[in-house]
This record gives sequence, C-alpha cells and structure tokens, in this order.
Amino acid sequence: MQSNDARLLLHAVVPTLAIGAVAVAVSGAVAGVPGALGAVIGTVLVLLVMGAGLVVLQKTAKNHPQLFQMMGLLLYTVQILFVAVFLIAFKDTTFFDTKAFAFTLLGATLVWIAAQTRGHMKAKILYVEPDSAGTKKAETAGSPT
Repeated sequence: MQSNDARLLLHAVVPTLAIGAVAVAVSGAVAGVPGALGAVIGTVLVLLVMGAGLVVLQKTAKNHPQLFQMMGLLLYTVQILFVAVFLIAFKDTTFFDTKAFAFTLLGATLVWIAAQTRGHMKAKILYVEPDSAGTKKAETAGSPT
C-alpha cells in the first residue's frame, strides 16, 4: 500500500473509531450492556466493510485504472448488500440492542464517508507522473535546416 493510500485509510478510520467510542458510551448509558455491544458491533462492521472496500478500490485503481469507476459502483453495491444481509440475519437477535446497532451503523458510515471525502480533497495526488513528462521530447515535423 502506498503512503498516500495508507494516509487516506487512516483519515477515515480515526474519526470512525472516535464516533464509535461515543456511540458505545451513549448506547451503554441508554440501553446498558446490550446497547454498548450493539454499538461495538456496528462500528466494527463499518470499519471492516468500508475499510476492505477502500483497499480493494485502491488496488483496482493501481492495477486496472480503466476499471476504476465500474469497480467503485460494484463495490458500493456489494457493501450495501453485505450490510443488508447482516441486518436481515440479526434482526431478531437478543444478543445486542438492534437500535443501538442501527444508529451506530448509520452514524459511523456517514462519518466514514465524510472523512474519506475530506481526505481525498486534502490529498495532493499527482494526476501525471512527473518523470514521464520530462523524458519524452516533442519531435518537430519537417526537415532540419
């Protein structure tokens, strides 16, 4: 992973962990241990799904830049489907508080997206390789005189 890729990942993970800690504290105070556990599971799910998606998207951009947009759309669809399957599978659970889980999942996802967007906007990523522009010289047409 390149340094700017790791930096983008870090810029998204730290605020998501912070909001997750706040959600665990609030959910624990409101709904007790099941609420805190639901908030922890929601935060971990967001970190795993969104983090894996960002890593896959960065590897796709590096290896197959022509597939970047299609892969991004496919990736977001798969992420939504994965979370939907998780929600359906655990909708009637008593192991954790589902409301705390759902609100934490929503909040952490929104914070991840906002932090990732901010990280991309502040990143100084070159669009053109500086070495490739200097090595090729333009040839002039016509005969030399």
